[in-house]
Amino acid sequence: MNARDLLLANLDAAYDKRGWHGTTLRGALRGLTPADVYWRPPKSRHNIWEEVAHAAYWKYAVRQRLTRGKRGSFSIKGSNWFESPPRGGEQAWRDVVELLDIEHHRMRDVIESLDDAALDDPKKARMIYGIAAHDAYHTGQIQLIKRLRRG
Repeated sequence: MNARDLLLANLDAAYDKRGWHGTTLRGALRGLTPADVYWRPPKSRHNIWEEVAHAAYWKYAVRQRLTRGKRGSFSIKGSNWFESPPRGGEQAWRDVVELLDIEHHRMRDVIESLDDAALDDPKKARMIYGIAAHDAYHTGQIQLIKRLRRG
């Protein structure tokens, strides 16, 4: 397995393919209702909608860094953490999940397009496996929010 294949496999294992660690980010979102995703744990913690928007943003940000693209074109205004819509419903939930999927596939496309020199750059490789770790981390947070909600 070459570096590109390994980085893609790691990225996909955290996102939507079978990973050794259990639930993937996309798997954690399966079957959720608007009541689930907009429910906020105590002390103003992030809700699931916000976790998903955050994960999508960082896929975008890493992609921009890898391609030296201009930042500021993310489809949600702001950066890093985004407040969920005050009257969030099913459509806003579907939209943020679709955005996450789009950003994941764009990230994959960039990794596939990188030349060997870029893949050998430790800083770039670290960003790519870092974004996979980021997905796994926020999957754990989403799983915890789901558990807290169900009491």
